[in-house]
Amino acid sequence: MTTDTLPAVHGHVAPGFEPVRDAFLANWSDFDEIGAGFALRAGGECVVEIHAGWADRKKSRDWQADTLVPVYSTGKAVAALVMAKLVDKGLLDYDAPVADYWPEFAAGGKSAVTVAEALSHQAGLSGIAEEMDAGDWFDAGKIEDKLARQAPLWEPGTGSGYHPVTFGFIADALARRTDGRSIGAILREDVCGPAGIDFHVGLPESEHGRTAEHAMPKRLPDLGEPSRARELAFLKAWSSPGRRGATEWRKAEFPAANAHATAGALARLMTVYADAGKLDGKRFISEATLADLVRERVAGPDKVLPFDLSWGAGIMRNTRPGFYGPTPQTVGHSGWGGSCAFADPVNGVTGAYVMNRQMHYLAGDPRPVRLIEAVYGCLK
Repeated sequence: MTTDTLPAVHGHVAPGFEPVRDAFLANWSDFDEIGAGFALRAGGECVVEIHAGWADRKKSRDWQADTLVPVYSTGKAVAALVMAKLVDKGLLDYDAPVADYWPEFAAGGKSAVTVAEALSHQAGLSGIAEEMDAGDWFDAGKIEDKLARQAPLWEPGTGSGYHPVTFGFIADALARRTDGRSIGAILREDVCGPAGIDFHVGLPESEHGRTAEHAMPKRLPDLGEPSRARELAFLKAWSSPGRRGATEWRKAEFPAANAHATAGALARLMTVYADAGKLDGKRFISEATLADLVRERVAGPDKVLPFDLSWGAGIMRNTRPGFYGPTPQTVGHSGWGGSCAFADPVNGVTGAYVMNRQMHYLAGDPRPVRLIEAVYGCLK
């Protein structure tokens, strides 16, 4: 793509952060970006919130400031905050067995699996073992029954194995059995709705007209050596929700897989991780609960993703440092195709990248990595 055909960048860039805008625009030259947004908050203030390009593959619809995009697993970072809120209210205990709240979950050798183990991908339920229709994911009761009955694919507590979709069903089952509402409803009624944060799990049909259209990756991701845990997580015909069409998929509540958001909304929600448990300067969870959320629950080679990972109770820890910049204390999450959100409590910054050109990287997509590197270059 030549300079003449690069899209215009719209939005706000605070003085000193111009290199972030330059890095953002370079993704169109180097990676054939279609449309994207990036937001960065520092010290509680929005210092970058930009967007560019097009919301559809034909490039007939401009990407707007309020364009929503599915962020897939990046939404797990927000689901983890909702679970922490329930812990903070005394409705959940990270160290209690899941079966204390969901007795049927004890079947198949899972009676000792704790809430924290389930949220850190240690329950051995990376996918549904029983053959089913991809449309069955739209029936939460049916999926919860399958998960409750299923024997673990590995001994729980012996290592993480990423749960791409089932994470959300386990978390949502716990939310409804303790708070009485789904994760999507809690966000709508208690968090995003009152605060005007454009993040949705279960997108109303009235908002579908402003959603971006994805372009699928041109190659498959490298999952490493084949295993049953990996096949069930990603490669079976029923590994992810399908066969109901885009409208029903957007309306459904899959907390691990179909959150819709703007970059600005994600960066704002992530401030809970960077600002001692506060959202918009107000207490969201206690500092003690935040520490419990982000502390290491498991580390080492993941049984599903081909990476060495460190997990808190639903959030990825940047201990190497890894995908989210140079600060080991940073936490974050990435989503299928390239989206990501991160929070650095040391430097007091949070950021999020969303896009509709999907690439094959499971984590560490070079587009957000470039942006995050530019951010830290500006912070020096």
